[in-house]
Amino acid sequence: HVQLVESGGGSVQAGGSLRLSCVASGYTSRSFCMAWFRQVPGKEREGVAAYDSDTTRTYADSAKGRFFISYDDDKKTLYLQLHSLKPEDTAIYYCAAEMPNLGSACVVEGPGVGRYHRWGQGTQVTVS
Repeated sequence: HVQLVESGGGSVQAGGSLRLSCVASGYTSRSFCMAWFRQVPGKEREGVAAYDSDTTRTYADSAKGRFFISYDDDKKTLYLQLHSLKPEDTAIYYCAAEMPNLGSACVVEGPGVGRYHRWGQGTQVTVS
């Protein structure tokens, strides 16, 4: 089964940028959904952005215009570029994967989120 390892989190001032990485290893599939979620302790997990192996990108409203999701197939790595960071972006960011994807659209909210069956350990982003 696929393993996911995130990195790239850290502390940054408001208005700054970070790039998160998520390396997939073990079983991987050419058809997949991969996504970024975030969670503040005591609050519900929130979807941020999703990447479909057909290169379709989906963003939560909170991420549109500031965050960019991408994937490097050679490196089997999912990225999330964070720009114009705000204190409310402070959270643990998790990478998730549905491998293989059987044809459904990749989502970041709603019942379809349950299709993500592999999760990384998370990386902390703190914006002050």
